Amino acid sequence: MTTSPGTDLAESGPGPDGAGAAAPLLSLRGVSKSFGAVRALVDVDLDVPAGQVTALAGDNGAGKSVLIKTISGTHTPDHGEIRWEGRSVHLRTPSDAAVLGIETVYQDLALCDNLDIVQNMFLGRERTRHLALDEEAMETAARDTLTSLSVTTVRSIRQPVVSLSGGQRQSVAIAKAVLWNSKLVIMDEPTAALGVAQTRVVLELVRRLADQGLAVLMVSHNMTDVFAVADRIAVLYLGRMAAVRPVSEVDVQVVVDLMTTGTSSRMEGTTRVAD
Repeated sequence: MTTSPGTDLAESGPGPDGAGAAAPLLSLRGVSKSFGAVRALVDVDLDVPAGQVTALAGDNGAGKSVLIKTISGTHTPDHGEIRWEGRSVHLRTPSDAAVLGIETVYQDLALCDNLDIVQNMFLGRERTRHLALDEEAMETAARDTLTSLSVTTVRSIRQPVVSLSGGQRQSVAIAKAVLWNSKLVIMDEPTAALGVAQTRVVLELVRRLADQGLAVLMVSHNMTDVFAVADRIAVLYLGRMAAVRPVSEVDVQVVVDLMTTGTSSRMEGTTRVAD
């Protein structure tokens, strides 16, 4: 992966955890973001380790979208620190995040219906050879990426995206993110509006990403999906982090309690989040 010209990533030395393998890939410490009088994020702490799926849950207005847009470089935090591989970074644009290996798949997928799979996967990052598009290289890279993720349901990589099912479109969007040597893939409601069979395919793909060593941060309202695929769950309540726990330590009722009140009497070690 090459660094884009003009990318400004201020770095400091390793923190207390060091930059070794034991450190989380991404760490947020005391991250806050306001829009006028609205406090969207308040002193948020979150670790996102490599090789795991971290689910991000919360009610509408809890701050989930603002948090993932802060990690992906769309919003700049007002306060706090973002650490990447043990080093402090300043993400001012999505390009800054992409340079590090952070790719985001939003709910609308940002795919162009009139283009085929290869054209979508390389949109804005086309490969050239002798001043012409290197179609062969792009086809090979697209095919290899889809194969590595066991995406086998598409008829042809030159198939127009408009002809794909919802699950296939989601798979292409995820493969597009992985294509660029990403280390962290953020997914916003990846199974929204999908049928049962398509949801299963997408969740298997999400799990496969983590099993291949990538960090996955998945926003989801669907607790069935969360408990089927996630290793850890982080719950936001009114812009604050109510709890971050392994999924083995919580159940659906605990998560619902945290989403709606910021605390749960069913889980030890939690305190009420201040309003």
